[in-house]
Amino acid sequence: MKNQPSGPVLGTRALNRATLDRQLLLRRSSRSAKEAVAHLVGLQAQNVKPPYYALAARLDGFAPEQLSGLMADREVVRIVTLRSTIHTHTAADALTLRPLVQPARTRELTAFRRGLAGVDLDRLAALARDLVEAEPRTMAGLRDALRAEWPDADPHSLAVAARCTLPLVQVTPRGLWGRSGQVALTTAEHWLGRRAEPASALDTAAATDTAAATDTAAATDTAAATDTAVLRYLAAFGPASVRDMQTWAGLTRLGAAFERLRPRLLTFRAETGTELFDLPDAPRPDPATPAPPRFLPEFDNLLLSHADRTRVVRPEHRGRAWRGNQAYRTLLVDGFLAGVWKLTEDALVVETFGPPHGGAAERAAILAEGERMLATLHPGERYDVRFGTVVAQAGR
Repeated sequence: MKNQPSGPVLGTRALNRATLDRQLLLRRSSRSAKEAVAHLVGLQAQNVKPPYYALAARLDGFAPEQLSGLMADREVVRIVTLRSTIHTHTAADALTLRPLVQPARTRELTAFRRGLAGVDLDRLAALARDLVEAEPRTMAGLRDALRAEWPDADPHSLAVAARCTLPLVQVTPRGLWGRSGQVALTTAEHWLGRRAEPASALDTAAATDTAAATDTAAATDTAAATDTAVLRYLAAFGPASVRDMQTWAGLTRLGAAFERLRPRLLTFRAETGTELFDLPDAPRPDPATPAPPRFLPEFDNLLLSHADRTRVVRPEHRGRAWRGNQAYRTLLVDGFLAGVWKLTEDALVVETFGPPHGGAAERAAILAEGERMLATLHPGERYDVRFGTVVAQAGR
């Protein structure tokens, strides 16, 4: 019979405070924007603005020009990685994380196999690389160029195949604060001037010039890269289970990496009995530690990076950050999802799921945090802060 998880039990509030601390949301950090992006292992960036709002909630003294400047200087990039979604990563992480999650991108192609009947994917990847490295291409432009080679294939499937087989980054001005620009793509290697691959010992193995040694080195490299990702995930999102990390990465079969690392990790149990892993020296604050209100963007990774989201989302509020496929910008109060917010032409509208438990003091703290967010990201612009009606249950 399989051994039951051992270790102390961590309650919901203990997990909440530990995760908020790792996420730089318990208190604002003095880290630079680049250091924060690296520590958080990227920022969800399906839209242009969320990474800026994410850092404004987490960093002391943040200004949008800091992240925008990093992007203009190619120190951070926008690329499809975790969960097949666009993330803002440091250049180093874009080059190493994308190969790590490539198996998930390859599996994604199975949904398009009918549209790719008769298409040689290796040839498609080579041709697409030549096209986008000659000049950045939009998805429509890439689709049309590939269709000339495979006129009988589904055009959309061809473009998706290029995105899944190649590490394509969105070139600037897309992603810059206050700028506009359509999505144009080139390879991470071309944009950043170096290869995309996990930290590798292949150079050492090459000296032996044997296929067996190369295969062994490749397997070792993959294991080492996976182990590194586990440690970084725990540093940013722990304590966490194997399923939690698999949810974050969009990968499967990560249990072997946790087992390799078990001697270096601490283990706990959630109230449900699920085994949780953590770094020995990672912060696990007192559950009674105050957690100030925070305004987060839509799709913030805090809400998307655990299989069990109850550490941030109370069961009665499950699904209330979405309506259909539309995600709302979210409000944390006392560390938990408590409402949503939006910017209109003249107001920051805050919609809570119920009356503030802390009464007037809590309402004043939300107001102060909203005004701070506006001053950080929209200086010189005039917005009222209004408390709107309670959002109806979204039913998700």
